[in-house]
Amino acid sequence: MLSLLWAVLSYLAFTVWVPGQQERYEHYRAAEPCPAQAAPQETAAKDCLTTRHLTVAKAESIHTGKVTAYEATLQDPGDASWQEAVRLSDSGQLSDKLHEGDEVIATGWRGDIVLLSKDGVRQETTDAPRDERQGNAALGVLVALLAAQALVFGVVRLARPTAYAPFVWEPYGRWLTFTNVGVGVSVGVASVWLGIPWWTVLVTVPMAVCAVMAHLVRRRRAAGP
Repeated sequence: MLSLLWAVLSYLAFTVWVPGQQERYEHYRAAEPCPAQAAPQETAAKDCLTTRHLTVAKAESIHTGKVTAYEATLQDPGDASWQEAVRLSDSGQLSDKLHEGDEVIATGWRGDIVLLSKDGVRQETTDAPRDERQGNAALGVLVALLAAQALVFGVVRLARPTAYAPFVWEPYGRWLTFTNVGVGVSVGVASVWLGIPWWTVLVTVPMAVCAVMAHLVRRRRAAGP
C-alpha cells in the first residue's frame, strides 16, 4: 500500500506537477506589460503584468534557522483598506533596503505580486515563478525510490514471513529511507544552484543513493566482528 501511494505521487509529479510548474514559469517569462488602464477582465485574458505604486506599511526580517527572509507589508495610498504582505529572500539587492514609508513599484501577475522596484533596484518576490525543474525532478525521483523501497521490503515480507531480514527497518530500512531523502534534497538543491540540466538528476540521485548505502553496508560489516 505504501509502495502504491509513493508510486502514484511520483507519477503525478512527473506528469502534472513538473510540467505544470515549468509551463507556469514559461508563461511568466513571456508575459508583457498590460495596456494602460486595462480592466481586470482584460488583464486576466491577456495574462499580462500589472504595475502599481504602493507604500511599505511595515518591513521586518524573519529568521528561520540559518535563512533570513524579509517580509514587507504593502499598502495602496488610494485605498487604505488594501494591504498585502510579500516575502523577499536574503540573496537579492532590495531585501534589506525596504523601510516603513518607502514608495515602491509592484509588478503583479495572476493575482500575485512577483516583483518590487525601488529607485531602480529590482527584486522578485518568493511568489515569482522560477525555473526549478532540477529540484522538482529530484523530488519526483525521491518519491519513486521510496516506492521501490516499500515494494521490495513488502514483497520480501510477504514471500518470507518468518525470514525477511535484512529487509527490515533497523538498520537498513532506516538508513535507506533517510539516505533517499537526504540525497534527493541535496542533489535537487545543488542542481538548481549549479544550473545543470534537469534530466541529470534522474541518474545522479539513484547513483548517489547506491553509493551512500554501499558505504554504510561496508562500514557495518567491517564493524560487525
